[in-house]
Amino acid sequence: MATKRDYYEVLGVPRSASEEEIKRVFRKLAFQYHPDRNREDGTAERFKEINEAYEVLSDPERRATYDRFGHVGEGFGKGFEDFDIFPGFGDIFERFFGGATTATRRGPQRGVDLHYSLTITFEEAIFGCEKEIEIWRIENCSLCHGVGSEPGNQPSRCPECNGTGQVRQVQRSIFGRFVNVTTCNRCGGEGRIITKPCPQCRGSGKEEKARRIAITVPAGVDDGSQIRLSGEGNAGTRGGGAGNLYVTLSVQEHQFLKRRGDDILYDLPVNFAQAALGDEVEVPTVDGPVPLKIPPRTQTGKLFRLKEKGVPHLRGGGRGDQLVMVHVVTPEALNEEQRRIFEELAKTLSPAVMPREEKGVFHRFKDLFEA
Repeated sequence: MATKRDYYEVLGVPRSASEEEIKRVFRKLAFQYHPDRNREDGTAERFKEINEAYEVLSDPERRATYDRFGHVGEGFGKGFEDFDIFPGFGDIFERFFGGATTATRRGPQRGVDLHYSLTITFEEAIFGCEKEIEIWRIENCSLCHGVGSEPGNQPSRCPECNGTGQVRQVQRSIFGRFVNVTTCNRCGGEGRIITKPCPQCRGSGKEEKARRIAITVPAGVDDGSQIRLSGEGNAGTRGGGAGNLYVTLSVQEHQFLKRRGDDILYDLPVNFAQAALGDEVEVPTVDGPVPLKIPPRTQTGKLFRLKEKGVPHLRGGGRGDQLVMVHVVTPEALNEEQRRIFEELAKTLSPAVMPREEKGVFHRFKDLFEA
């Protein structure tokens, strides 16, 4: 038979320890070794040993007897199961370690959001458009209207949880009464049982359907813009609202034009003669071709601004501009007559000198694309 350890040794207190000190140490050890909290091997035995020690040392008469005769003369009054812990301790344990486990009954739940990717043209992004898309989504069953039961029948109250969706289990310990609340396994927390399932949705209350949805794309959207259609997602459960549909836009590139914010960029190629003598050319815009006058002695990198030929402001009136940058193009091939003319011209020209401007071509490009 195993020898019992000294009760003072079990609690780790000296023989001169006061009642308050013994009580304080016991609380600490009880928290540490309570079987509901600590599931290591030997915890239950250690906890019982601590409990026995405290039962004796917390009672002045039994402690005095134990001090005189040890385990031989010490009579155990109350058993472990009937131990009456000091007032308020159960509340302390519950506050620190969550003496009760709760489960919340399932309430209305909003439906899942859906996502769709829509590709539009450059012009459609600029001016807006109307589109129609087809999506598959979860809706309430059209036969039982989301109830899940056969038409004419209603779900019955779950007998296991009496319609609460929760099962309560009471456990007693030395710390008091603990209530463990869990979701009812029979009804899954619904609080009701479907005895005659709907033949169309088989009791789920939901069905998947294809829907065509009209979308208004506002003027001025950009690649990656997102449109939210409230309530066009999957149906909710237990009376919850439907989710949303999020449409993400992908804008196709234009053959000639590029976009920077609400401005549109266009590179205009001109030949030597047009740059030197000047000319009038047509420039493509989203509104159609417009005339642009190229003044004589125009250099590569020259910027022209076409007012209100850009993108409509998405939030507010007005439009951006179209920026036209000139590029003087060197011919890749010359016939004999052209070569002769250029040779004669070259004899009359002075060596090329960089035009004196506040900013060169490099800085204009930098400003244009970093603004």
